[in-house]
Amino acid sequence: MLLARLLNAALTRGGLTLVDARGKTHRIGPGAPTLTLRLHDTALHRQLFLTPRLSFGEAYMDGRLTIEGGSLYDLLVLLSDGVSVDGLVGPVRDRLAPLLRYVEQRNPLQRARSNVAHHYDLSRRLYELFLDRDLQYSCAYFAKPGMSLDDAQLAKKRHIAAKLLLHPGHHVLDIGCGWGGMALYLAKHAGVRVTGITLSTEQLAVARERAESAGLSDRVRFELCDYRAVTGRFDRIVSVGMFEHVGAPHYRTFFDTVRDRLAEDGVALLHSIGRSEGPGTTNPWFRKYIFPGGYSPALSEVIPCIERAGMWTTDVEILRLHYAETLRHWRERFLARREEAATLYDERFVRMWEFYLAGAEIAFRHQGHMVMQIQMARAVGAAPLTRDYMLETERSLADADSPSRRDRASA
Repeated sequence: MLLARLLNAALTRGGLTLVDARGKTHRIGPGAPTLTLRLHDTALHRQLFLTPRLSFGEAYMDGRLTIEGGSLYDLLVLLSDGVSVDGLVGPVRDRLAPLLRYVEQRNPLQRARSNVAHHYDLSRRLYELFLDRDLQYSCAYFAKPGMSLDDAQLAKKRHIAAKLLLHPGHHVLDIGCGWGGMALYLAKHAGVRVTGITLSTEQLAVARERAESAGLSDRVRFELCDYRAVTGRFDRIVSVGMFEHVGAPHYRTFFDTVRDRLAEDGVALLHSIGRSEGPGTTNPWFRKYIFPGGYSPALSEVIPCIERAGMWTTDVEILRLHYAETLRHWRERFLARREEAATLYDERFVRMWEFYLAGAEIAFRHQGHMVMQIQMARAVGAAPLTRDYMLETERSLADADSPSRRDRASA
């Protein structure tokens, strides 16, 4: 089998047994087999050789490919250290990469709305199966080893709030506000007003409901709005987990918009997935099934656009394995409740979501993905000259969040 040869070239450690759709057994890799990969459709022999990065995930979703002796995650770990398996079509895509990047990542307004709906307008109950209590759907911040997911997501909100240099009365724009957790946290703990925007009708409904329940509707407003349509000026701008959906052709527009919407002495904070190995392309399976129009940029693609927008990059922090740990929590929590997910959708959807969470964790743990936090300002003196204020603010917020402090306040 050509597929067996392809896998042999890719697997540089360990081993697995491949049983093709005709029942023939192939030993793959230099080590003793620990897993068995079984194909159930002869069409996979050709599909996996031509387009493995797309066809592997599709076959797992459809049940045409099964794994014995371990989990999907175990198999992906085994394959993660080897040479990337692009198949016969890979070299062709490499030559067309500049054109494909433009076509695949071009996100005008109507397409952007459709792409967001594809992922974020799924049932709220699905996300409640595996996210923390606050429905934070972005990288948590594991400030200490062994933190729970809820504690790490709370730490993430504190970490971002500290970098925003907030003062009571500030008006904050939250671009891509999700289910509203960040906006509500900032309003409650920093005494600011927040306008949150999203393109997801499901997220908008939940965010508004949460603001009403928290008694913060007078300070937090959520709107169905594209970042390009926002008007006015804001003291602070924050965007968490949204930039991945902007698309490289629109980076200049995004940062020009941030500059135009930011007050002269304002501060902005971008929290985005990134890649450490320079510009690339989105995995075709993820692009088709999970994040259409999505792309994780390299830092080298982002900083020049900030420069051309005429803003200062006042701080950059790279969170390396924080998202790998976040995804581990999500994957384990999701699999523990997979029967509930199957009731909401079906078994094929469950396998798709498992592949998404496992594949994403591998990307952050073994394949160079990371999270970047970039602080920006229009004026050179908008942020302090040292970073001490960040730690001081985080400690103050942590003290306010602690159960003992809350108990004393309510006594």
